[in-house]
Amino acid sequence: MNGVRVLVGTRKGAFVLSADGRREDWKIAGPHFGGWEIYHMKGSPADPDRIYASQSTGWFGQLIQRSNDGGRTWEPVDNKFNYEGTPGRHKWYDGTPHPWEFKRVWHLEPSPADPNTVYAGAEDAALFRTADGGQTWHELPGLRTHASASNWQPGAGGLCLHTIMKDTKHAGRMFVAISAAGAFRSDDDGETWRPINKGLTSQYALPDPDAEVGHCVHHLAMHAARPDVIYMQKHWDVMRSDNAGESWHEVSGNLPTDFGFAIDVHAHEPETIYVVPIKSDSEHYPPDGKLRVYRSRTGGNEWEPLTHGLPQQDCYVNVLRDAMAVDTLDQCGVYFGTSGGQVYASKDGGDHWTAIAQNLPPVLSIEVQTLSAPSW
Repeated sequence: MNGVRVLVGTRKGAFVLSADGRREDWKIAGPHFGGWEIYHMKGSPADPDRIYASQSTGWFGQLIQRSNDGGRTWEPVDNKFNYEGTPGRHKWYDGTPHPWEFKRVWHLEPSPADPNTVYAGAEDAALFRTADGGQTWHELPGLRTHASASNWQPGAGGLCLHTIMKDTKHAGRMFVAISAAGAFRSDDDGETWRPINKGLTSQYALPDPDAEVGHCVHHLAMHAARPDVIYMQKHWDVMRSDNAGESWHEVSGNLPTDFGFAIDVHAHEPETIYVVPIKSDSEHYPPDGKLRVYRSRTGGNEWEPLTHGLPQQDCYVNVLRDAMAVDTLDQCGVYFGTSGGQVYASKDGGDHWTAIAQNLPPVLSIEVQTLSAPSW
């Protein structure tokens, strides 16, 4: 029987939740790295027992951890993230020049084909890669040295590269998103990049609402079978591109609010997408205190609230950008974590929800592995 492993990064450690293919009885292992912020954990598609984790604190800085046994044991790997050449400057919050400074790794994206190759998205915004399982990291400087980079400015969470997506159908193509610079695409394995923000507007943040960069993109998602279709949760607006980011159009439709962080796509239905609307950029909780996931089966515009099993009163939690994921079982499971320490799962595509973990520290990230062997 297949199994599922849910990798949960929190403010105070890492947790590994596991169940067989019925997804009824969940075991919780952890905390690993208790007391540390775990910004992101992700397993290798080529070797599910190889998992990478980004571990950070304000006191001790950044560490990258690696597991070779599905998260049971861990070992630190190299942690030298050095910008190539002279780092230069970007804009600070007040618009003044500010030097590039490495702070932490927000996102780890293992290669689909090689467990030793991993991409890391950093703050201040830069893209790094390892080809030896994390023993050494090298910057792909073409992104940070793009002509627009001197105008990049941090969002409320910093100048963070938080999303990395590899296109497995078009050799060399990948996408990243940076808060608050925008979305970018490379067609040559990260050597060169260009902004892909046409159609985005940010009238409350930019002097030029149609600027090439400066848009606060919160998250990107796509279905591997249709990589030209990309979905975006922006600071405001849910957006869609049907041409690999060349242009975007809004699909917020009948959502109660189009502010939010998380967005994801059903494993088997490329037109079925999920978001968690949040009241506003100053009130980071669900509208009316009702925790609702919204699903569109038409790729946007038409949305339905999914509430069965979710608290519908007095709920004031947030769901962050990397805190939603799906499994690939025949009946697709959807998972998300909250700032209140709950992890919710639906094993029927969102129709019904169950809390599979409660009282964890605030959840920063969720990733899901679908396992074909009894490793849970």
